[in-house]
Amino acid sequence: MTLKERISEDMKAAMRARDAARLSAVRLLLAAMKQKEVDERVELADADVLGIIDKMVKQRRESIAQYEKAARQDLADQEKFEIGVLQAYLPQQMGEAEVTQAIAAAVVESGASGVKDMGKVMAILKPKLAGRADMGKVSGLVKAKLGG
Repeated sequence: MTLKERISEDMKAAMRARDAARLSAVRLLLAAMKQKEVDERVELADADVLGIIDKMVKQRRESIAQYEKAARQDLADQEKFEIGVLQAYLPQQMGEAEVTQAIAAAVVESGASGVKDMGKVMAILKPKLAGRADMGKVSGLVKAKLGG
């Protein structure tokens, strides 16, 4: 079963269970997937779906920060719930040691010698770590490794 099929099945299960909050979060994800398929005229692979989920989680985290700053805990809690639903579709998160090892391998593979080569390293890491690590943190680690 592909990730896309699993998400569709989860939507049906949420409908049957009358779980409105979960249904709403899953529908948002399906809408984002459908939008990408229509815009790019492609059938999404699991890697594409993971990219969409990763982007949506990042958006939710930014929203939480804004809502908490505005003292809207109700909205922040809703966003946190949606993150929980979305993260259920992401693969197991990598540990810090695994991320550091992947960065070291990518630096060697790309032949990077300084911060100017950061783009090359990130281009190698992104497909390997997408959905398995916070790419913002990875970027910071790469920069530190390259002496930035």
